[in-house]
Amino acid sequence: MKSKITGFQEAVALIPSNSQILISSLMSVLCPDRLLLELSKAFKEKAAPCDLTVFTPCRPGWAADSGMENLAEKGLLKRVISGSFNTKQTPRFAAMIHSNAVEAYSFSMGVMYQWIHAAASGMPGLITQVGLDTYVDPRRGGGRINEAAKEDLVEHITLEGELYLRYLPQKFDVALLRGTTADEWGNITCEEEPVVLALLRMAQAAKSNGGKVIIQVKRIAKGGSLHSRQVVIPGALVDVVVVDPEQKQSIEPYNPYWTGELCALDDTARDIPLDSKKVILRRALLELKAGYMVNLGVGIPVDIPTVAKEEGIFDEVIFSTEHGCIGGYPSGVSTFGTHSNPQALLDTVSNFAMYHGGCLDIAYLGFAEIDKQGNVNVSYFNGALRGSGGFIDITHKTKTVVLCGTLTSGGLDVSIDKGNIVIRQEGKYKKFVKQVGHITFSGKEALRKGQRVLFITERCVLQLMHDGLHLLEVAPGIDVQKDILGRIEFPIIYDTQVVPMNPVLFEEQKMGIKLD
Repeated sequence: MKSKITGFQEAVALIPSNSQILISSLMSVLCPDRLLLELSKAFKEKAAPCDLTVFTPCRPGWAADSGMENLAEKGLLKRVISGSFNTKQTPRFAAMIHSNAVEAYSFSMGVMYQWIHAAASGMPGLITQVGLDTYVDPRRGGGRINEAAKEDLVEHITLEGELYLRYLPQKFDVALLRGTTADEWGNITCEEEPVVLALLRMAQAAKSNGGKVIIQVKRIAKGGSLHSRQVVIPGALVDVVVVDPEQKQSIEPYNPYWTGELCALDDTARDIPLDSKKVILRRALLELKAGYMVNLGVGIPVDIPTVAKEEGIFDEVIFSTEHGCIGGYPSGVSTFGTHSNPQALLDTVSNFAMYHGGCLDIAYLGFAEIDKQGNVNVSYFNGALRGSGGFIDITHKTKTVVLCGTLTSGGLDVSIDKGNIVIRQEGKYKKFVKQVGHITFSGKEALRKGQRVLFITERCVLQLMHDGLHLLEVAPGIDVQKDILGRIEFPIIYDTQVVPMNPVLFEEQKMGIKLD
């Protein structure tokens, strides 16, 4: 057995021009950042490799000097296919997309992981109903997010009278991945990583096409010394290994409670002040039942576990995030997808298969825009490109979908006084609009599938029905005409005797709720 350890320059030299590369990443987690930096250096020095296609379900990197920002060089990239973007954190890369200097596509994260699995298995693309009537549907753009993106990557097919999407076959030439430890023979373990994403499937997808697998790790062990049950990628699938001893677990200090190395003492949760956000979180909790499997999205829903702890019901449900963590305490936005004290760590392909199959009881997600059909936009709004992340996958078959957010945005100032909502300054931007600019969630499809869809704001609760949005509850102190109807660009259906929101939501003391 020969050693597979090599230098960064030698590894990058294995990447051919005009190739399609897979990159593992959950922002700063599992990102082969040093490899991407060395790839950028090679291009600047030699103008090669060039014209690359990057296929990455979640954007690599977090700061402006890492991840995709290192690849934001004209000529280095020809095309990018990703489930997430961030205009603020990757300004040069975003500028390339907006100026059509690179072909840009966005698909849902879970579909992209299943797509990789299809390539690894030699299947003729991915056939699924996930994404119908959203922006990835060919009728609504086919995932294209700029004019440079011309090629069709998804099409419609009909099976047994049902409409499906077929995401066309992809061939991968290189996989740039990351683990914690490699032995000399290329076996890879991930003991310091909070998630494993789709590392094995990515390696398999590259090798099944005769491509190269390049792994960045933190340290090296003697050949054959790693415990076989800890090996995530076998050395037989690995071409070369590069070592970055400065490799960090994430942008935050090393956390042994994310990996199962240690179990954190579970004392008291941090306090969230009684404000509009906490009102939304409290009302969202009232939709829970004991034993529910719950998914949390980025934004306001991130703090639902904190309020659940405060109310003493945290241990009665199971919180999950799409990247593979089941149970435990989900982290905040900067390291979203990691959990302290997880009960299980699944690979992301398996986790999304579970979501696509309808195993979630309820999902709490944010929103940027909502229209009269109940369509939701979180992927592209006000010129900000975000991508859908796992939103399309999470909402595909979940029984109850709860969208959480304020009714307006942009300078909204709300206080709570003696149990009443007081709007001291209204937001400049309406979020309930006549037509959303990008459909990340299809209200029509949700109704067809019989899903229950709620919209919880600081001043009211609405529900999607076949005849439109119905106003179910109104907060104390709110004028329906002025503060709700006057801030929504389309007619909603309501009874003049609309039910008030539960007054305990607006009181300082705990709500004292119990789950059925």
